[in-house]
Amino acid sequence: MSPDDPTDRPDGPGEGMLIGDKLVADPTDDGPAGATADDDATADPTADPGTDEGRPTIDPRIRQRRLAIRRSQGRRRLRWIGGVVVAAVLILALFGLAYTPWFGAQAVSVTGSHPHTPDAAIVDAAGLQHHPPLISVNPGAISKKVESLPFIATARVRRHWPDGVQIAVTERVPVVQMAGPGTSWSLLDGHGRTLEVVPDRLPALVVYIVHTPTAGIPPAALGRSLPAAAGPGLEVSRTLPPAFSSQVVSVTVAADGSISMALDSGISVLFGTDDDRTAKYEDIASILAHGTLHATSVIDVTVPESPTVSG
Repeated sequence: MSPDDPTDRPDGPGEGMLIGDKLVADPTDDGPAGATADDDATADPTADPGTDEGRPTIDPRIRQRRLAIRRSQGRRRLRWIGGVVVAAVLILALFGLAYTPWFGAQAVSVTGSHPHTPDAAIVDAAGLQHHPPLISVNPGAISKKVESLPFIATARVRRHWPDGVQIAVTERVPVVQMAGPGTSWSLLDGHGRTLEVVPDRLPALVVYIVHTPTAGIPPAALGRSLPAAAGPGLEVSRTLPPAFSSQVVSVTVAADGSISMALDSGISVLFGTDDDRTAKYEDIASILAHGTLHATSVIDVTVPESPTVSG
């Protein structure tokens, strides 16, 4: 590098320019990096003296208002949380109280006509003899338990807070009787349900007999019902008209499903199937009222409206 070259300059910043034998400051040089000389002269003239690095500050009143809003929101959240906690505690307390003796099934009443079923048997079947909490009493489940008793046809259960349960029942009516078990007799309702077992035959009740190709059908166990094969004869037994129902001593279902009846006068009635019962009942009633019959007579109404009498 020639000392006389006016373009020559020292390498470092802030060293100026060498012109001839003189070192002249470089007019384009801003000075050393980070220099802050005469800061007041170079400061932003638009800056607010009350600002931080030129950013405007928040008015104290606005700041206080924002703080008040935050505190109010916090208090509302605390009140809401406290309300939820109090409600949960009250619910748990009431739930626990419901399982105390104060809310037990203390007053159990049984209504409806039920001469064959004592109140105590109904209460025991319902599971209320030990006064369980009323909240645990399930009316539907209790109804089914009570209806499992042999004579009970329907049971309706209602809860009455704080400590009452009412059971309204209706009973089944014996329609026929069957021999068995053993030397006893079973009383059945019109649907073949065994209601009671008695030692002797009842004179005022129709005897029901069902035959199969192999043997006779015995009565079902107490509280149980006969099989479907016994259904047609039961339908006839429970729908006998008043005109001659008191004369019927027995109803028999043969192995082929045909039905016959024996009357207290010794007259036999061949009924056939249980179809067209109304027409057949009218034929029987008319023949009994107007026909010339004997103890050995047989009334055949297997063909409706075309009855015959023999014997």
